[in-house]
Amino acid sequence: MSKENLKDTMGSLFDGMEGFLTSKTVVGEPIYIKDTIILPLVDVSFGMGAGAFSGDKKDKSGGGIGGKMTPSAVLVIKDGQTKLVNIKNQETIVKLLDMVPDVIDKFTGKNETLEDIVDDLEK
Repeated sequence: MSKENLKDTMGSLFDGMEGFLTSKTVVGEPIYIKDTIILPLVDVSFGMGAGAFSGDKKDKSGGGIGGKMTPSAVLVIKDGQTKLVNIKNQETIVKLLDMVPDVIDKFTGKNETLEDIVDDLEK
């Protein structure tokens, strides 16, 4: 394979990455519950590769781009106060997902403070 073909392949991969990265890949869409804003935060990683082969029959090349997004924390904003809840390990994520119905009930039914709700999430 010629150096020019490899250069074209790599150039195409890098051009594709340019349009792929946005600010929304780091901070999720805000969730509004009454006067509280919940903002999911994620870790983002990207990888790319390209290869080429020049043999007797035909020149061959290929490439690929991959990405991964993993939830890392939830930012809770209420009444000018901000609290960061770390959900990086898997046990916390499962616990948080199990508690979602209870959290919604607390926001819509009872008059508990946001601090009580976040403390419950951290347990």
